[in-house]
Amino acid sequence: MVGKHGQTALPKAGRVLITADGGGNGSRNRLWKKELQQFADDAGLVVEVCHLPPGTSKWNKIEHRFLSFISQNWRGKPLVSHEVVVQLISAAKNRGGLTVRAEIDRRSYPPGQKITDEKMERIRLERASFHGEWNYMIHPRMNAKDGTLI
Repeated sequence: MVGKHGQTALPKAGRVLITADGGGNGSRNRLWKKELQQFADDAGLVVEVCHLPPGTSKWNKIEHRFLSFISQNWRGKPLVSHEVVVQLISAAKNRGGLTVRAEIDRRSYPPGQKITDEKMERIRLERASFHGEWNYMIHPRMNAKDGTLI
């Protein structure tokens, strides 16, 4: 089954874990949580989110394991377009064979979107007992029995 967001849903998967630093998808970002709710609804999965604490993104293991290889891959090459950047990122590989899939997202994201308190109340967010301000789960709003919104 492929969901609206292009994700293949594994038949036995019940949830997905996302680890995020405090950048654009920070723990206080309302639009991020609204979009995660939409993904949870579309995919029928619980989305568990663990944010790195503020000021600690320098310890993001993915960045440390891979960004130097991306930089080496595009060293000396003119970054003349988004397409070139994406191709160079996609062509990078680390010593262990880790690769990255990159693509350009051409959708429009209008600035200044406001997520009201009313919209936030419709997000099925469950805060974790340990630092619930950074760690939480978003449950799908679909009723498993009949597919209607909860």
